[in-house]
Amino acid sequence: MPIRFERRSVLKKVLIANRGEIAVRIIRTCRELGVTTVAVYSDLDRDALHVRLADEAYALGGQTAVESYLNTEVILDIIEKSGADAVHPGYGFFSENTDFARAITERGVTFIGPPPEAIEVMGDKISSRHAAEKVGVSGVPGRSEVLQTPDEVTAFGNEFGWPVAIKAAYGGGGRGMKVVDRPDQAAEALESAMRESLAYFGRDECYVERYLAWPRHVEMQIIADTHGNTLWLGERDCSAQRRHQKLIEESPAPNFPDDVRQAMGEASVKVAASCGYVNAGTVEFLVQDGEFFFLEMNTRLQVEHPVTELVTGLDLVEWQLRVASGERLGFGQGDVRRDGHAIEVRINAENPAGGAFTPSPGTISRFIPPGGPGVRLDAGYESGDTVSQYYDNLVAKLVVWGHDREAARRRMLRAIDEITIEGVATTLPADVAILSHPDFVAGEHSTNWVEQTLDLSGVHDGAAGAPPVASTAGEDELPRVLRDVTAEVDGRRYQVKMWVPDLGDAVAAAGPGAGTARGPGPKRPKATASGAGSGTVAVPMQGTIVKLLVAVGEKVEVGQTVCVLEAMKMENNVNAERAGTIKEIKVAAGESVGPGDVIAIID
Repeated sequence: MPIRFERRSVLKKVLIANRGEIAVRIIRTCRELGVTTVAVYSDLDRDALHVRLADEAYALGGQTAVESYLNTEVILDIIEKSGADAVHPGYGFFSENTDFARAITERGVTFIGPPPEAIEVMGDKISSRHAAEKVGVSGVPGRSEVLQTPDEVTAFGNEFGWPVAIKAAYGGGGRGMKVVDRPDQAAEALESAMRESLAYFGRDECYVERYLAWPRHVEMQIIADTHGNTLWLGERDCSAQRRHQKLIEESPAPNFPDDVRQAMGEASVKVAASCGYVNAGTVEFLVQDGEFFFLEMNTRLQVEHPVTELVTGLDLVEWQLRVASGERLGFGQGDVRRDGHAIEVRINAENPAGGAFTPSPGTISRFIPPGGPGVRLDAGYESGDTVSQYYDNLVAKLVVWGHDREAARRRMLRAIDEITIEGVATTLPADVAILSHPDFVAGEHSTNWVEQTLDLSGVHDGAAGAPPVASTAGEDELPRVLRDVTAEVDGRRYQVKMWVPDLGDAVAAAGPGAGTARGPGPKRPKATASGAGSGTVAVPMQGTIVKLLVAVGEKVEVGQTVCVLEAMKMENNVNAERAGTIKEIKVAAGESVGPGDVIAIID
């Protein structure tokens, strides 16, 4: 029977403790339900799209995630100031943080997600393995304890075989995950995984498990209410990945037997019920040789939830709000219908040329969305917005629906051909290569397929247009005009009219972001085209130096790592392109650098 329910406001005011496309996504559903929205923003996100769309917006201060979106005390203060009666955490940041969820609920504010006790069990990947095993759902063989030393990684690999995977206990989405091929890589991999986990999730605990050679990543969407009803809504195949992070997701999974689908759905319900789960969640599995293994449970909304929405006709954010308000699910397992096929591609600010997928922060000078039947774009940016090095580099999600998989695949290629994004490199050229490959067409790819099989040597960077050049016009030389501008009063953002300098044609020539109060700051020498021959080591992107691996006077070989650069929550090795002796080091750990900055000289 069709799913019916009354459309009404369920909560009065929701604070969204997040940014980017997911904050925009939540705001839109809240508007449709008549729910007031409160945005929060860092210094760099003062004019971001989610801030512009929200009913109210409050400043968090700071630039990095730790200074802003992971600042619990400031967020709690804004909840008090705004009078919000609920908090939606989105994904990432505090979405799977037990302490944050508990701090919200202890203040009598509704947390739009599972109870803290369920996050405590399932948000920790180690305890979630134990919980799944208790209800008869087997996981990938692993060590269900927090790693203390690299020796434990080595011992596990020697016992179960190499390679092994180090994973963030409180993470997901491939963040804080490192594959270790041999014992001598264990120490560096564990250190890197802990750093990434701490930066992205605020916790650095990690564990180790067997790394499957050619698995598919298939996950099951569940929804549970406070009245004891838990349903599975269908699976998503997320096997097209790079750096253990998803590029393309689809539902239903191709070449997936229905008996396996039913068994996985039932297993998902068991896992959720084992911890008293409430609200939307995802139980993830690895599938190989006809078997499925429990991987983890994400106690939040997934990035790829729109493909489930398109095939089921359900608004998952709406049902999150309804469940959080105490409403009973208005349908049973037999009422869930899955129609057609949906595919989502993540549009990340990364340069996929040659398969490198290098982070590409910068200002989007032009953004023209696609259109037509069956096409949906969830974006966190518009033309003129800047993708910062300090946050995740997801720009948008392009989602399409078709009556079958091939129709959806062709529709996606058409939609990608229509979209225009200039000013930053994106993963779209790699998405086209994946969608066009015979392996993907046949549904025969795995989580390792992109990096081990797909040839991206001919893929370009997907960027168009050059970054805007800052204006040098002086304000005192210009007349003043009445403009709509933003101002902050006691941390709250207001839109007001003010007399400001008329930059006129100067702003148009300079492009978005010109004429700000911030100056360009100190400059380092830039690398030239002959940088490798002259012995300079330069960074390819904006970021933060997290670790220097060489010292002045040390001899280095070609390809040896000079430093580790963090950009957009990912760690990247910067390597020497010639052999020699380190003559000079121009940076220190913790220092920010820009694209082309010279960090070391090799003699």
